[in-house]
Amino acid sequence: MRQVIVQVVQHLAPGGIECMVLDLLQHATAEQQVYVVSLEGTAAQLQQWPRLQPYSERLLFLDKQSGWQPRLVWRLRQLLVSLQADVVHTHHIGPLLYGGLAARLAGVTRRLHTEHDAWHLHSRKRRWLANQALRWVQPLLVVDSQLVSHTLRQLLPGHNPLVVLNGVDAQRFTPGPKTIARQHLGLPETVRLIGCAARLQEVKGHTTLLDALLRLPVDVHLALAGSGPLLAQLQQQTADLGLLQRVHFLGHVEAMVDFYRALDVFCLASFAEGMPLSLLEAQACGVPVVATQVGGVAEAVCPQTGMLLPAGRPLALAGALRAQLNRHQEQSPRQFVLRGKTVAHMVKAYAQLGQGVQHAR
Repeated sequence: MRQVIVQVVQHLAPGGIECMVLDLLQHATAEQQVYVVSLEGTAAQLQQWPRLQPYSERLLFLDKQSGWQPRLVWRLRQLLVSLQADVVHTHHIGPLLYGGLAARLAGVTRRLHTEHDAWHLHSRKRRWLANQALRWVQPLLVVDSQLVSHTLRQLLPGHNPLVVLNGVDAQRFTPGPKTIARQHLGLPETVRLIGCAARLQEVKGHTTLLDALLRLPVDVHLALAGSGPLLAQLQQQTADLGLLQRVHFLGHVEAMVDFYRALDVFCLASFAEGMPLSLLEAQACGVPVVATQVGGVAEAVCPQTGMLLPAGRPLALAGALRAQLNRHQEQSPRQFVLRGKTVAHMVKAYAQLGQGVQHAR
C-alpha cells in the first residue's frame, strides 16, 4: 500500500534544507508518494529555480505572508486531508508550528520533525516557542548531526532526538574534468581556484573569506556561488581590497556538479551551521575542503583530507587555504561521503522512521 508523505518547509528557494527535501522526493521508493508544501511563495518560484520544475505536480505553495496566520493552519489541515497524508515531516520552527498543528487537526498520527541546527535555541524566546511547539505537536524529533543533538538536549531538557545524518546524491556528485567544468562556468582555466557555495549573508563568513584571499598569492582566485542580501557589500569589499580580477560572483548556479569539479579547494567560513550539504557535495566530487568548526561541520568533513579552524580569523583561514592548495592529496574525500553520508542512507533512515513512528491524535 502506498504511503503519502508530506514534507513541510518554510520556502523553496535554493538552500540546504530545500535540496534535502527534493532529494527525499526524488529518491522516494515505489511505495512512497511524496509532496512538498512550501509555507511561503507561489508557483511562480518554479520558474526561478529550475530544479523545481520536474516535480511541479508534487510542490504546493501556500503564499504565507509575514506574521502569525492562524487561518493557515486550517488551510494546511484541509490540504493534508485532501492528500490523505500518512506522514507529515516538518523542518524548522515555522513549519513545525503550522505543519505540526495541521497534522494533529487532520488526524495524521505519524509526525516527524527535523531540526537542522540549534544556534537559534540560545534565544530564550526561541527556546520557549520550540518547547511549546514540540509539546503541542508531539513529533518524533530528529536532528542531522551529533552536535545538534547534544546542544538541543542541553537547551531543551527532556527531549532526546534521534540522529539522521544528511546525505547527498553520490551518483550525481562525482569527480570530473576540471578544465571542462571551468569552461562551462566561464571561469579561468590556469589559476588555482577556491570556491564557496552559500547564501550571501553575514552568517556565512564571506567577508572573512575575502580578507583571507587578500593574503594568498595572486594566482589564487575565488568563485562564489549563491545570491543574497550581502551581494552589494561583498562586491564593494572586493573592489576596496583590489580583488576584482580574482573574485568571480556567479550568482545562483544550477550546474553545481560543474561548480565543484572546477575547484581546487572548497571553503565554508561560516559563523553558524547545521550539517552543511555543500561540504558533502564538494567532497563527493573529490574536492578537499577547509571549513570553520561550527555546528555540525566537523561531522561533514573528512578527517584525512579536510581542514577545520575557528570562525572569524582571516589569517588562520589564509594559512589553511594555502596549506590545502599546496598539499598533495593521497586519497579522495569521496570515500568519506560514501561511508554513510549518501542520500540513499538518508532516505532509508527516514523511511524506517516514517513506518514506525505513531503518536497520539
